[in-house]
This record gives sequence, C-alpha cells and structure tokens, in this order.
Amino acid sequence: MGTGGRTKYNRTQQGLPKAHHLDAACVGASTPDLKNTYINPLEIRAVGRGNRQMARVDSFGFPKGHRAQTKIYFGFQTGDIVKAVVPDGKHPGIYVGAVAIRASGYFDIKDVGGKVIAQGVKHQYCRLLQHIDGYMYSTR
Repeated sequence: MGTGGRTKYNRTQQGLPKAHHLDAACVGASTPDLKNTYINPLEIRAVGRGNRQMARVDSFGFPKGHRAQTKIYFGFQTGDIVKAVVPDGKHPGIYVGAVAIRASGYFDIKDVGGKVIAQGVKHQYCRLLQHIDGYMYSTR
C-alpha cells in the first residue's frame, strides 16, 4: 500500500507518462524498474452476449419480424473472433476480428472499434480463434 505522493514520486523518478496502468505499477515502496520494459496493456471491454428479444416491433408495438431459431451457423456465432484468409475476389487479404454471422454463410468481420473491415466473407475462409465470451479484447 502507498500514498499518491509516493506513486507520483516513483513515476517521475522513472520518467514514465501519467497513465492508469503505470500508476498501478508505481504504487508503494517496492516499485519495479519499468524504464526499459515494453509496456503493452490488455484492454478489455464488455460487449455482452446478445439479448433475449423474441421479435422486433414497429412504432405501434406490433411484431414486425421474428428471431431465428438457431444462434450458430456453420460452427460460428456472432461475436466470435475469427481469422479469415480470403484468397481471391474483390477484397483479397487476411482479416482478424469479430464475426457477424448470416444464415447464407457469408459473414461480416468487424475490428475492435466496431467498423466493418470485410463484408461477405465465405464461412470456408474463416478460422475460429476464440469463442464469444461477452468481452472484446485489444492492445494499445
């Protein structure tokens, strides 16, 4: 345990910028030498695992569309982290991100910020890296 003054002293002695994760490492008397280490924190953001809404409704509250019976298509679920190697087509390349599934088998891939980086990727090109667990992970 330490004080805010001790934390600031330890941080300024090592010439580190003010950041929450660095302040947490500089608390107390037994602060490690962080000057020459590569610091790359893991950012974790809660995104949830979907909802239980059974039907969309219009402005009057009447049902407009119903939810699909299954949540998993071709072994993938919306939110899974995938790596897609697209060999040919309009946008060939390698894409890594969260997948938005479609029953047709053509998926969208989003980056950490939620921006679509690949659209209409065949499910055969996707390889599962991590199942959805309700969190989005990234590094700075």
